[in-house]
Amino acid sequence: MRIIPAIDIIEGKCVRLSKGDYSTKKIYNEDPLEVAKTFQDVGIKHLHLVDLDGAKSKHIVNYKILESIASKTDLKIDFGGGLKSDEDLRIAFESGASQITGGSIAVKSPKIFESWIQRYGKEKIILGADAQDEKIAISGWMEASQEELIPFIRSYQNKGISYVICTDISKDGMLEGPSFELYERILKEVPEINLIASGGISHFDELAQLAEAGCEGTIIGKAIYEKRISLKQLESFILNESSK
Repeated sequence: MRIIPAIDIIEGKCVRLSKGDYSTKKIYNEDPLEVAKTFQDVGIKHLHLVDLDGAKSKHIVNYKILESIASKTDLKIDFGGGLKSDEDLRIAFESGASQITGGSIAVKSPKIFESWIQRYGKEKIILGADAQDEKIAISGWMEASQEELIPFIRSYQNKGISYVICTDISKDGMLEGPSFELYERILKEVPEINLIASGGISHFDELAQLAEAGCEGTIIGKAIYEKRISLKQLESFILNESSK
Protein backbone atom coordinates (compact mmCIF):
# COMPACT_ATOMS: atom_id res chain seq x y z
CA MET A 1 0.00 0.00 0.00
CA ARG A 2 1.31 3.42 -0.97
CA ILE A 3 1.71 6.12 1.67
CA ILE A 4 0.57 9.45 0.23
CA PRO A 5 0.93 12.51 2.47
CA ALA A 6 -1.33 15.46 1.73
CA ILE A 7 -0.41 19.09 1.34
CA ASP A 8 -3.43 21.40 1.12
CA ILE A 9 -2.73 24.92 -0.12
CA ILE A 10 -4.46 28.19 0.73
CA GLU A 11 -2.73 31.45 -0.23
CA GLY A 12 0.51 29.58 -0.82
CA LYS A 13 0.61 28.04 2.67
CA CYS A 14 0.31 24.48 3.92
CA VAL A 15 -2.98 24.19 5.82
CA ARG A 16 -5.52 21.66 7.05
CA LEU A 17 -9.28 21.96 7.37
CA SER A 18 -11.80 19.91 9.36
CA LYS A 19 -14.62 18.35 7.31
CA GLY A 20 -13.69 20.66 4.44
CA ASP A 21 -14.80 23.75 6.37
CA TYR A 22 -12.65 26.72 5.32
CA SER A 23 -13.39 28.52 8.61
CA THR A 24 -11.45 25.78 10.45
CA LYS A 25 -8.24 26.54 8.53
CA LYS A 26 -5.04 25.91 10.47
CA ILE A 27 -1.70 26.90 8.96
CA TYR A 28 1.06 24.34 9.55
CA ASN A 29 3.85 25.70 7.40
CA GLU A 30 4.46 28.77 5.26
CA ASP A 31 6.57 26.78 2.79
CA PRO A 32 4.94 23.73 1.11
CA LEU A 33 8.22 22.87 -0.66
CA GLU A 34 9.97 22.51 2.69
CA VAL A 35 7.22 20.12 3.84
CA ALA A 36 7.45 18.10 0.61
CA LYS A 37 11.22 17.72 1.04
CA THR A 38 10.79 16.33 4.56
CA PHE A 39 8.48 13.67 3.12
CA GLN A 40 10.96 12.74 0.41
CA ASP A 41 13.77 12.51 2.97
CA VAL A 42 12.11 9.52 4.69
CA GLY A 43 11.54 7.58 1.48
CA ILE A 44 8.05 8.76 0.60
CA LYS A 45 7.55 8.77 -3.16
CA HIS A 46 4.04 10.16 -3.61
CA LEU A 47 2.25 13.38 -2.70
CA HIS A 48 -1.40 14.47 -2.77
CA LEU A 49 -1.40 18.22 -3.45
CA VAL A 50 -4.72 20.04 -3.16
CA ASP A 51 -5.34 23.56 -4.43
CA LEU A 52 -8.04 24.71 -1.98
CA ASP A 53 -8.03 28.19 -3.50
CA GLY A 54 -8.66 26.52 -6.84
CA ALA A 55 -11.52 24.42 -5.45
CA LYS A 56 -13.20 27.62 -4.25
CA SER A 57 -12.42 29.62 -7.42
CA LYS A 58 -13.34 26.75 -9.78
CA HIS A 59 -10.11 27.07 -11.76
CA ILE A 60 -6.47 26.21 -11.08
CA VAL A 61 -4.74 28.77 -8.82
CA ASN A 62 -1.68 27.38 -7.05
CA TYR A 63 0.09 25.79 -10.02
CA LYS A 64 3.35 27.63 -9.19
CA ILE A 65 3.61 25.64 -5.96
CA LEU A 66 3.00 22.45 -7.93
CA GLU A 67 5.75 23.49 -10.33
CA SER A 68 8.15 24.25 -7.47
CA ILE A 69 7.63 20.91 -5.70
CA ALA A 70 7.71 18.92 -8.95
CA SER A 71 10.95 20.55 -10.12
CA LYS A 72 12.76 20.42 -6.77
CA THR A 73 11.78 16.95 -5.52
CA ASP A 74 11.35 13.50 -7.07
CA LEU A 75 7.84 13.09 -5.63
CA LYS A 76 5.11 11.83 -7.93
CA ILE A 77 2.34 14.34 -7.40
CA ASP A 78 -1.36 13.89 -7.84
CA PHE A 79 -2.93 17.33 -8.04
CA GLY A 80 -6.54 18.36 -7.47
CA GLY A 81 -8.74 21.32 -6.68
CA GLY A 82 -10.57 23.50 -9.18
CA LEU A 83 -9.67 21.58 -12.32
CA LYS A 84 -12.63 22.41 -14.54
CA SER A 85 -11.33 22.87 -18.09
CA ASP A 86 -8.92 21.42 -20.63
CA GLU A 87 -6.75 24.49 -19.99
CA ASP A 88 -6.63 23.79 -16.24
CA LEU A 89 -5.53 20.25 -17.00
CA ARG A 90 -2.86 21.39 -19.45
CA ILE A 91 -1.44 23.78 -16.83
CA ALA A 92 -1.45 21.07 -14.14
CA PHE A 93 0.43 18.53 -16.27
CA GLU A 94 2.85 21.12 -17.66
CA SER A 95 3.54 22.24 -14.08
CA GLY A 96 4.65 18.73 -13.17
CA ALA A 97 1.61 16.74 -11.98
CA SER A 98 1.97 12.98 -12.51
CA GLN A 99 -1.76 12.51 -12.03
CA ILE A 100 -4.76 14.78 -11.52
CA THR A 101 -7.84 14.21 -9.39
CA GLY A 102 -11.25 15.27 -10.65
CA GLY A 103 -14.28 15.26 -8.38
CA SER A 104 -16.81 18.02 -9.07
CA ILE A 105 -16.08 17.92 -12.80
CA ALA A 106 -17.01 14.23 -12.88
CA VAL A 107 -20.46 15.12 -11.53
CA LYS A 108 -21.17 18.43 -13.21
CA SER A 109 -19.48 17.94 -16.59
CA PRO A 110 -19.14 14.19 -17.10
CA LYS A 111 -18.47 14.51 -20.85
CA ILE A 112 -15.40 16.67 -20.19
CA PHE A 113 -14.14 14.28 -17.49
CA GLU A 114 -14.70 11.27 -19.74
CA SER A 115 -12.74 13.01 -22.51
CA TRP A 116 -9.83 13.42 -20.08
CA ILE A 117 -9.87 9.68 -19.32
CA GLN A 118 -9.79 8.93 -23.05
CA ARG A 119 -7.07 11.49 -23.81
CA TYR A 120 -4.68 10.95 -20.90
CA GLY A 121 -5.45 7.36 -19.88
CA LYS A 122 -6.44 5.65 -16.65
CA GLU A 123 -2.96 5.99 -15.11
CA LYS A 124 -3.16 9.79 -15.22
CA ILE A 125 -6.75 10.54 -14.18
CA ILE A 126 -8.01 9.81 -10.65
CA LEU A 127 -11.68 9.96 -9.72
CA GLY A 128 -12.28 11.98 -6.57
CA ALA A 129 -15.24 10.37 -4.81
CA ASP A 130 -15.73 12.47 -1.69
CA ALA A 131 -18.92 11.70 0.17
CA GLN A 132 -21.15 12.80 3.02
CA ASP A 133 -23.64 10.12 4.10
CA GLU A 134 -22.60 8.22 0.95
CA LYS A 135 -23.69 11.05 -1.35
CA ILE A 136 -21.00 12.67 -3.52
CA ALA A 137 -20.08 16.20 -2.41
CA ILE A 138 -18.73 18.77 -4.85
CA SER A 139 -17.35 22.33 -5.15
CA GLY A 140 -14.79 21.95 -2.39
CA TRP A 141 -17.38 19.95 -0.39
CA MET A 142 -19.60 23.05 -0.15
CA GLU A 143 -22.34 21.48 -2.25
CA ALA A 144 -24.15 18.13 -2.07
CA SER A 145 -25.15 16.12 -5.12
CA GLN A 146 -27.67 13.31 -5.55
CA GLU A 147 -25.00 10.88 -6.77
CA GLU A 148 -24.77 7.73 -4.65
CA LEU A 149 -21.15 6.91 -3.80
CA ILE A 150 -20.77 3.27 -4.87
CA PRO A 151 -22.86 3.46 -8.08
CA PHE A 152 -20.89 6.63 -8.95
CA ILE A 153 -17.57 4.79 -8.61
CA ARG A 154 -18.87 1.77 -10.51
CA SER A 155 -20.13 3.90 -13.40
CA TYR A 156 -16.73 5.52 -13.83
CA GLN A 157 -14.93 2.20 -13.58
CA ASN A 158 -17.05 1.16 -16.56
CA LYS A 159 -15.81 4.30 -18.36
CA GLY A 160 -12.16 3.42 -17.80
CA ILE A 161 -11.26 4.81 -14.37
CA SER A 162 -8.75 2.70 -12.44
CA TYR A 163 -7.84 4.93 -9.46
CA VAL A 164 -10.32 6.38 -6.96
CA ILE A 165 -9.68 8.57 -3.94
CA CYS A 166 -12.54 8.21 -1.49
CA THR A 167 -12.89 10.63 1.42
CA ASP A 168 -15.59 10.23 4.02
CA ILE A 169 -16.06 13.95 4.74
CA SER A 170 -17.45 13.31 8.22
CA LYS A 171 -14.05 11.80 9.12
CA ASP A 172 -11.77 14.29 7.36
CA GLY A 173 -9.44 16.14 9.72
CA MET A 174 -11.20 14.75 12.79
CA LEU A 175 -8.49 12.25 13.83
CA GLU A 176 -11.17 9.71 14.77
CA GLY A 177 -10.14 6.87 12.49
CA PRO A 178 -11.00 6.09 8.85
CA SER A 179 -14.18 4.51 7.45
CA PHE A 180 -12.96 0.90 7.34
CA GLU A 181 -16.40 -0.60 6.72
CA LEU A 182 -17.10 1.79 3.85
CA TYR A 183 -13.80 1.00 2.14
CA GLU A 184 -14.33 -2.74 2.56
CA ARG A 185 -17.79 -2.42 1.00
CA ILE A 186 -16.47 -0.39 -1.93
CA LEU A 187 -13.77 -2.98 -2.61
CA LYS A 188 -16.32 -5.79 -2.40
CA GLU A 189 -18.87 -4.10 -4.68
CA VAL A 190 -16.41 -2.52 -7.13
CA PRO A 191 -13.65 -5.15 -7.45
CA GLU A 192 -10.42 -4.38 -9.26
CA ILE A 193 -10.58 -0.67 -8.46
CA ASN A 194 -7.41 0.91 -7.03
CA LEU A 195 -8.92 2.47 -3.91
CA ILE A 196 -7.02 5.24 -2.12
CA ALA A 197 -8.42 5.82 1.36
CA SER A 198 -8.58 9.36 2.68
CA GLY A 199 -9.90 11.00 5.81
CA GLY A 200 -9.70 10.28 9.52
CA ILE A 201 -6.33 8.54 9.78
CA SER A 202 -5.25 9.06 13.38
CA HIS A 203 -2.92 6.23 14.44
CA PHE A 204 -0.09 4.27 12.85
CA ASP A 205 -1.86 0.91 13.43
CA GLU A 206 -4.68 1.97 11.10
CA LEU A 207 -2.32 1.82 8.12
CA ALA A 208 -1.94 -1.95 8.45
CA GLN A 209 -5.73 -2.30 8.70
CA LEU A 210 -6.23 -0.33 5.48
CA ALA A 211 -3.58 -2.42 3.73
CA GLU A 212 -5.26 -5.59 4.97
CA ALA A 213 -8.61 -4.32 3.66
CA GLY A 214 -7.07 -4.04 0.18
CA CYS A 215 -6.60 -0.29 -0.20
CA GLU A 216 -4.01 0.54 -2.87
CA GLY A 217 -2.97 3.70 -1.08
CA THR A 218 -3.83 5.94 1.83
CA ILE A 219 -3.69 9.72 2.09
CA ILE A 220 -2.50 11.06 5.44
CA GLY A 221 -2.78 14.70 6.41
CA LYS A 222 -3.52 16.04 9.87
CA ALA A 223 -2.18 12.95 11.66
CA ILE A 224 1.28 13.85 10.35
CA TYR A 225 1.01 17.56 11.08
CA GLU A 226 -0.35 16.97 14.59
CA LYS A 227 2.41 14.39 15.14
CA ARG A 228 -0.01 11.52 15.78
CA ILE A 229 2.01 9.56 13.19
CA SER A 230 5.73 10.29 12.91
CA LEU A 231 7.75 10.40 9.72
CA LYS A 232 9.96 7.73 11.30
CA GLN A 233 6.94 5.42 11.55
CA LEU A 234 6.05 6.08 7.92
CA GLU A 235 9.63 5.34 6.90
CA SER A 236 9.49 1.97 8.69
CA PHE A 237 6.10 1.15 7.11
CA ILE A 238 7.47 1.90 3.62
CA LEU A 239 10.58 -0.21 4.22
CA ASN A 240 8.43 -3.08 5.50
CA GLU A 241 6.07 -2.88 2.50
CA SER A 242 8.96 -2.81 0.03
CA SER A 243 10.49 -5.93 1.58
CA LYS A 244 7.33 -8.02 1.07
